[in-house]
Amino acid sequence: MPSKHMLPKGKRRQSVRAEYRAARTAGQERAEQLEAEQLEEATQTALPHDDSNDVAGLDTDPDLHSDTDPDDNPLPASLSPAPIPSSLTVDATGSGKRLDAYLAHAIPEISRARVQLLISAGQVRVGDGHGAGITVRPSHKLRAGQVISIEGEPRPAPLHATPEDIPLDILHEDEFLAVINKPAGMMVHAGAGTSDDSRNRGTLVNALLHHMQQLSSTSGELRPGIVHRLDKETSGAIVVAKDDLTHRKLSELFSTRRVKKTYLALVHGALAQEAVTVTLPIARDLVRRTRMTTRRPDGRTAISHVRVLERLATPYGPFTLVEVRIETGRTHQIRVHMQSLGHAVVGDTLYGAPRTIPAITPASSSTKRKRPKARPIRMPSAPEGTEMQSGQEAPSSMQLPRNFLHAAHLEFTHPRTGKLLSISAPLPQQLQTFLEQLKGK
Repeated sequence: MPSKHMLPKGKRRQSVRAEYRAARTAGQERAEQLEAEQLEEATQTALPHDDSNDVAGLDTDPDLHSDTDPDDNPLPASLSPAPIPSSLTVDATGSGKRLDAYLAHAIPEISRARVQLLISAGQVRVGDGHGAGITVRPSHKLRAGQVISIEGEPRPAPLHATPEDIPLDILHEDEFLAVINKPAGMMVHAGAGTSDDSRNRGTLVNALLHHMQQLSSTSGELRPGIVHRLDKETSGAIVVAKDDLTHRKLSELFSTRRVKKTYLALVHGALAQEAVTVTLPIARDLVRRTRMTTRRPDGRTAISHVRVLERLATPYGPFTLVEVRIETGRTHQIRVHMQSLGHAVVGDTLYGAPRTIPAITPASSSTKRKRPKARPIRMPSAPEGTEMQSGQEAPSSMQLPRNFLHAAHLEFTHPRTGKLLSISAPLPQQLQTFLEQLKGK
């Protein structure tokens, strides 16, 4: 007996494959759009960051916790914030504001994350001044004249990130902040679901916890001290804060574009102009989730100023060494902006750079015959044995196991002393050696 779900007789050869595929594709697109919107919202509420950390810019990450109770490592007296008042009366300007936002503004010495910690721990009560008041949610809307009572200090949960004795190249350090020369291959902080696996080790945060013990908590327990970020494979200068007040002032400098951030990049091809400004907005690619794109109309504003430093005619084709100053700090900003110009950053296979760079031969340049199989030479992380002797024949191909992108310079006014800081990070030896081999030196 035929099933009631079968098509009527005479139509059983009719295919519904096209309708099924269309429905499935529409469903996937809706799901991807929703995921993208949620991810973009998370990005916008996260830290300001430089050309960004993985997926960067944004490794979705769980809270990084430390085993050390903050009371075991108190701030030096000179850095200790003013004591938190035991009570506050809501003025007219606070009427209608969220409780957490009002407290973060009224007590600038502590971060909004700490404020929310106080509220969630039941240490904040709201009342009319007669009695102890009641505990409420962080989103509670205030009324003028209400009294906010605060009990004790915020006590963050212990961090899971453990200090590690990892060498750091410290370019500048004082009692308020430090500027680190981050090597390529080091993540800034751990990613989502990494509290117990190997990705929760070897990060910049692990090294900072060992070398500096005390870091700001404004970014949350996941990334203590981290004010902005760099991609895993991007080297160079990154600033970290040691206390919450310094962190908040640094964040304001970044958000108001008062930090001058300059990068060095080697790109494929010859740029048509000596200088160009790219203003294409950047959003997450809905098809390849690890990439960003300039092709979505709802992207976030991004501004990159590109200036040619050197044009290279090499046995491997033309390349251009550029200086890029970014006004904004979107995820993968420099990488995606250079791709939009048709000049991918060397080594950046995510955005179209070849994994192996073959030497140009007369046969490959004059005909379309299949290029002979190259013998790739991978650049090691250490410079030993990588220098090519004068007059030595260029290898048939080259390969760089990282992006040729380096955060070379940071310039900003110190948020606590008012002095101008101008800090440079030298080009890593690995990139210097690659440039020399590319030129045939």
